[in-house]
Amino acid sequence: MKRKMVHVWLICLAFVMPAKAQNERPVWSKEQAWKWHKSTPWMAGANFYPASAINQLEMWQAGSFDTATISRDLGYAAGIGMKVMRVYLHHLAWKEDKAGFKQRMDTYLTIANRHGIRTIFTIFDDCWNTTYAAGTQPAPKPGIHNSGWVQDPGRLLHDDPSLMATLETYVKDVLATFAKDRRILLWDLYNEPGNSGWGDKSMPLLKNVFIWGRTVNPSQPLSAGVWNFNLKNLTKFQLEQSDVITYHDYTDRHLIVADSLLKATGKPLVCTEYMARTRNSHFANTLPGLKERGIIAVNWGLVQGKSNTIYAWDTPMKDGAEPKVWFHDIFRPDGRPYDASETALIRRLTLGR
Repeated sequence: MKRKMVHVWLICLAFVMPAKAQNERPVWSKEQAWKWHKSTPWMAGANFYPASAINQLEMWQAGSFDTATISRDLGYAAGIGMKVMRVYLHHLAWKEDKAGFKQRMDTYLTIANRHGIRTIFTIFDDCWNTTYAAGTQPAPKPGIHNSGWVQDPGRLLHDDPSLMATLETYVKDVLATFAKDRRILLWDLYNEPGNSGWGDKSMPLLKNVFIWGRTVNPSQPLSAGVWNFNLKNLTKFQLEQSDVITYHDYTDRHLIVADSLLKATGKPLVCTEYMARTRNSHFANTLPGLKERGIIAVNWGLVQGKSNTIYAWDTPMKDGAEPKVWFHDIFRPDGRPYDASETALIRRLTLGR
């Protein structure tokens, strides 16, 4: 979409008033959103899963919950001044072991807090593999970006609409348990709704998760990041219903889009995904501008691992060789940075040194 078209369309959205269902608290006003923003220091961080996990299930299931690697990897992040991580959940891990799942969430939050890091939890996701199963997760496919990442709920909801009731119980249980937890910065209710060809089929769950969230009414803001302006119905709804505006942008025109969103919505922004080196989305041409605008910045990827996100989305390397230019990620497993100039920039912007 052309920049001018994006800008004009977003301006129009600013004048749409959201509807409120019975028993929900209202969407935050602009004044409430800016009050939250002013009480929240600027932060940089990353989307996080330990290098030992190929997907959300491997991260959260009891048999593969790896506190040692979680602490190690978060230590690398803290060392360059990162103060926030965005972490995906999965309803199947909760369904298999509800009490244990929430205890593991608390354990993760305790480890992150020890490193001075707050968390954005992401609940649903339309990206990558549409089916999944509990238990041992598949090994990575050499050279394939996110070969084992799974959607939530994915195809299962479309095949069995009765799953919606389980998802409601899940969302309300998790949000109620952590509703006043200051270690949590924000609830990102649905990652990239409509991705993987789902389009507007994702709208019913998107609508419901906002209703469920506002019915629980946690102290933290609720949002769902805009990511594809061609999905007009979903994007319009996300912007209307989010307490603060979250968004993704992996382009080199990032700051133009950010300025358009700020002007159109009048609400503070949190960038929950950016930085794809082979698409000219770098820390150097994005992070300083985000800090200047007060936009909390969360790049994709922290430590090279089983997710294979050093490889680009559309450029597999089936021999598993290391690409000349990493797509995502900042650190090697031993803590060495992929590019020391990047970590120096992040440290200077976060720690002033």
